Amino acid sequence: MRLLAVCQVDEPGGAEVALLRLLPRLVRRGWDVTLTSPGPGALAEAGFPWLPLEVGGLAHGAGARAVASWPRARGLSKEHDVTYLNGTVAGRLLPALRGHRTVLHVHDIVDRVPRHWQGADTVLAASQAVADRLTGLRPHVVYCPIELDLAPAPAPWPPGGGPVIGFVGRIEPRKGPLDLALAAPAIRAVHPDARIVLLGDDTYDADPDYAAQVRAADGVEHLGHVAGAAAVMGHLDVLVAPSRQEPFGTVLSEAMAAGTPVVATAVDGLPEVVDHDVTGMLVVPGDVPALAAAVLQVLERRDAMGAAAREAVRRFDADAYADHVERLLLDPPVPAGRFNRRATDRKEAAT
Repeated sequence: MRLLAVCQVDEPGGAEVALLRLLPRLVRRGWDVTLTSPGPGALAEAGFPWLPLEVGGLAHGAGARAVASWPRARGLSKEHDVTYLNGTVAGRLLPALRGHRTVLHVHDIVDRVPRHWQGADTVLAASQAVADRLTGLRPHVVYCPIELDLAPAPAPWPPGGGPVIGFVGRIEPRKGPLDLALAAPAIRAVHPDARIVLLGDDTYDADPDYAAQVRAADGVEHLGHVAGAAAVMGHLDVLVAPSRQEPFGTVLSEAMAAGTPVVATAVDGLPEVVDHDVTGMLVVPGDVPALAAAVLQVLERRDAMGAAAREAVRRFDADAYADHVERLLLDPPVPAGRFNRRATDRKEAAT
């Protein structure tokens, strides 16, 4: 079977990491995989045959670039048995792929479902929270995969005593790292030697003022982007995800796989990952005192919660994920809908 995997960015984020955990397993099962992304970058060097394919960006009007790519996308799709559109932006190519076997993998909490998404033969959703937004489709929930036995890497922060409370992700308002920085004084009132480490950057320049405020927070160690952050999770005593919106929260399951308990906000897909008061704690987003209190509670029960987390997260095993997704690729359901009114499809795909 020949698979064309279409990515919407050049550098891997959560959606691309999930794909890069799937593809080698498909190759080992005999699949012939070709990867595309808009241009050169880490994905082009991921070890698979690679081709450039523009799908447009998130900026207003960027979808027109995807429409210009329709002829190339159609030609590439003809050479493959399945075209796997990894993300909502990649879904702009669907109007060009009528008559071809297509899979649309939605990793985002969406506000609306474009008409042309109904043309996908299979729709995958990164969580039930994501699936619940896909009105009119028949999505299959396939939680993002993790490597259960990842070899640990050295901690990227300087050695020192005291518990280490960490944030891993983009430094932007949606991820909420400033809440953890603001919670630091309350945490240190109980654990004076506690360290707050932030791993990540404002990758997409979402809010430079917010990012600067986070970096300047007193007593916070900002280390920037760390490649392979999943391998350092075991050095944390608590992983904190104070997000305002989060489709799934792969960073939480990666920490749990390393035996690190977590504190997260009770939004979107995060309660599907965290078993409150068992593998970690859930708090209301934006409640800094509650966030600090939850971190302190988890520190008190770190070993028991860490062990429970390590066991619970086995359901996100990447091998089982590959089994599930491969079955869906080989045995497609009836599509949710079919295309009509070509001009409408073209207009929607360009937005």
